[in-house]
Amino acid sequence: MSPAGSRQAPRRRRGSATPPHRRLNGAAARLTPSLPRSTAVRVGGVAVVMVIVAEAAVWLLAPRDPPPEPVPVAEADYFGSTELERAHDYRGPQRALMIGGLAVEFGLLACVALGRPARLRRRLQGLASRPLLGAAAAGAAVALLTTAVALPLGLISHERAVDAGLSTQSLGPWLWDVARSAGITALITAGGTAILIALVRRFPRGWWVPGAVLTTGLAAVFVWIAPVVLAPIFNKFEPLPDGSRARADVLKLGHEAGVEIGDVYRIDASRRVTSLNAFVDGIGPTKRVVLYDNLLAEAERPELRSVVAHELGHVAHSDIRRGLIYVAIVAPLGLLFVRELSVAIARRQGVDPASPAAVPIYLLAITLAAFALGIPGNQLSRKVEASADEFALELTDDPPALIDLQTRLARSNLSDPDPPGWYEALFATHPPTVERIGAALANERR
Repeated sequence: MSPAGSRQAPRRRRGSATPPHRRLNGAAARLTPSLPRSTAVRVGGVAVVMVIVAEAAVWLLAPRDPPPEPVPVAEADYFGSTELERAHDYRGPQRALMIGGLAVEFGLLACVALGRPARLRRRLQGLASRPLLGAAAAGAAVALLTTAVALPLGLISHERAVDAGLSTQSLGPWLWDVARSAGITALITAGGTAILIALVRRFPRGWWVPGAVLTTGLAAVFVWIAPVVLAPIFNKFEPLPDGSRARADVLKLGHEAGVEIGDVYRIDASRRVTSLNAFVDGIGPTKRVVLYDNLLAEAERPELRSVVAHELGHVAHSDIRRGLIYVAIVAPLGLLFVRELSVAIARRQGVDPASPAAVPIYLLAITLAAFALGIPGNQLSRKVEASADEFALELTDDPPALIDLQTRLARSNLSDPDPPGWYEALFATHPPTVERIGAALANERR
């Protein structure tokens, strides 16, 4: 007999089953940590700490010997009114198209993650029988959808680049590049979401800890393999021939700087763009300095030496490793933010956080975290680029060459020499042209 005053729990009829929504909510409750009274306070608190840690990482990783303060320079001092008008007329709409594309992609993610149309909900729930394959399929599908919805704005941006003389690609090859890029992104997203769901199922509360370790490791792997696996899909890389003046200049500068260069390559950028550029890529055995064929064909020798010296500055300062350390520092708090926000949304919608149905929610949270962490990341990048400019000035002892290079790059790329401050703070990875010219002038006066 039951104790006095107690009530027996109602017996469940034989053969009856727990309603699906109760089973789902029960699973979510088991897999998610307890939330405080105000979920917004918890998620917001993690977001604030995440940004503080990112800013601390910028302070920690910024070059210890910053270059002198740039001399104030007005864009009209180095560019004619016609040049500035053309650059502003081109770059203003291009910025709007870029931001519009980001907004469209984010809007799709928000719609899929928060709107949860009935048909989509059923299809995602149907993937629960094979959670890892289902997560991969859901991740790939969302990646392809975001590419598709942003395609019209991307097409407009491409056509404007063709009209401005910056792009040499016709529509067919451009669409083929977009398709290949979308396929690679879908494969990477599929693998990432499958790993994510596997971690959530194995470590319901603490998956963000091994997730941060994996994120850093995968970032290093991609930096290592990208020059030899991914980049050749889109461009042809050729070692600079022995005996060429450009190769001799690169090797001489490397010797003077005491920098182990690795390989020096020429890339067939002219088949896509008319702009001039160069970059450092890879780590370990895949480390290389890459020069655009446009740059080799058009730049004067002092300008080319300045470009190469700048890229050698990145090698000398181990800037690729610096970027990987930044990822290692911010990844734990970034993924903790993803967990808190995703759990909150999943609980509200009755979605099991360990099921493929939660993949759009995770992708939405990852997008928000990446954007927030990208702002201090770009701040670090601008400091690193300024330091590489200073290295080039010290190595070549030729400030006029750097000034000529910056003006040529701005003209050939139709760059805005002095972009709006908000755009620089949010998206710019390099200092503006007027600031880089001012840094060269400061070095010259010093």
